[in-house]
Amino acid sequence: MSRLKVLFIGGSGVISSACAREAVESGIDLYVLNRGRSTARPLPAGVTRLRADVRNPASVRDGIEGLDFDSVVDWVAFTTEHVRSDVDLFRGRTGQYVFISSASAYQTPPARLPVTESTPLRNPFWQYSRDKIACEDLLAAEYRGTGFPATIVRPSHTYDPTLAPFEGRWTVLGRMLAGKPVIVHGDGTSLWTMTHNTDFARGFVPLLGHPRTLGEAFHITSEDFLTWDQIAHAVAAALGVTATVVHVPSDAIAAADPEWGASLLGDKAHSMVFDNSKLRSLVPGWRAVIPFERGAREIAGWYLADPARQLSDSRLDALMDKLAARFAVS
Repeated sequence: MSRLKVLFIGGSGVISSACAREAVESGIDLYVLNRGRSTARPLPAGVTRLRADVRNPASVRDGIEGLDFDSVVDWVAFTTEHVRSDVDLFRGRTGQYVFISSASAYQTPPARLPVTESTPLRNPFWQYSRDKIACEDLLAAEYRGTGFPATIVRPSHTYDPTLAPFEGRWTVLGRMLAGKPVIVHGDGTSLWTMTHNTDFARGFVPLLGHPRTLGEAFHITSEDFLTWDQIAHAVAAALGVTATVVHVPSDAIAAADPEWGASLLGDKAHSMVFDNSKLRSLVPGWRAVIPFERGAREIAGWYLADPARQLSDSRLDALMDKLAARFAVS
C-alpha cells in the first residue's frame, strides 16, 4: 500500500507542529509549505520542505509544481480570500482539503450543551469567529456545487507548553509568582475545555485521507472540563504558589480592553463542553488523555526554564492592577 501523501500549509504552530510529528510517526509522506522562517517548533525529520509565501498564490503554485496530494491542510487560512485562493490552487490536485476552523464559530452563547457538530454557527461578538464561519460557508457551497473535497476541523482551546491560558500569558504567571492578584472573568465557575496539542494530533491525523470526512465537520477536544478558577489554581500550583483570584465581570473587562473583551464575550466567558462522538465514529477508541494539571506543569516548566521567555505586558499588567483594586472583595 502506498503512503498517504499530505501537504501542510504552515506547520510550526501550536497545533500543526504536534500534527506534523504525529503524521510522520504514523508513516505519512508529509510535505510542509511555508516561508521557512520559524524556528520555535522545528519540523520533524523526514518532512519534505517547500518554500513559498502562502499569501502569494503564484509563489504557492510554483512551490507545488508537479505535485498532487491525498490531503491538503491549511493551518493558516483565516478569511474567505485565503480559502478562495486555496480552492483555486488545489482543485483537481488533492483528494481532500482540510480547513482548520474554530470551535468559537459555534453558537455563542450556546443554547444547549454539550456542543455537537450540528450546533448552529453564530458568534456576534468576535470577528475572528465570523470570518471562520464565512470560510466554512464558502467551502460548504463549493462542496455542494462542484464536489470540492472539503473537510472542516474545529479546534477548541488547544495548547502546548508555550501557551499559558490567560490574556497576557507570562504576565499572569509573573503576577502569581509576585503574589499579585490575578483576574478571572465572571464568577470563575464557567466550564472550559483545555486540549493538549498531542491529544488533538492523535485525533486529527486519522482523518487525513479518510473518504467519510468529505463534506463533513468535526471538532477535536478534550472532555476534561474545568472551571476557570480551577485553571488558574492549577497553573499557580504548578508554579509552586497559591493564586489570589479576583473575579471581574466579562463586560467590565470588555469595557476596559475591547480586544481582551472580544475573546471573552466571543468565546471564553461561556461554558463550552463538547461531545466527540462523531470523531470517535471514525477514530474508534480515541480520547484525550492528558489532564490540564499535567499540562500546567509543562507550561510552568517551559516559562521557568528560560528568563527570555518571561515577557510581561506592562500595559496589561497595569490594567489588571486597576481591575483587581476595583473588584476585590474586602
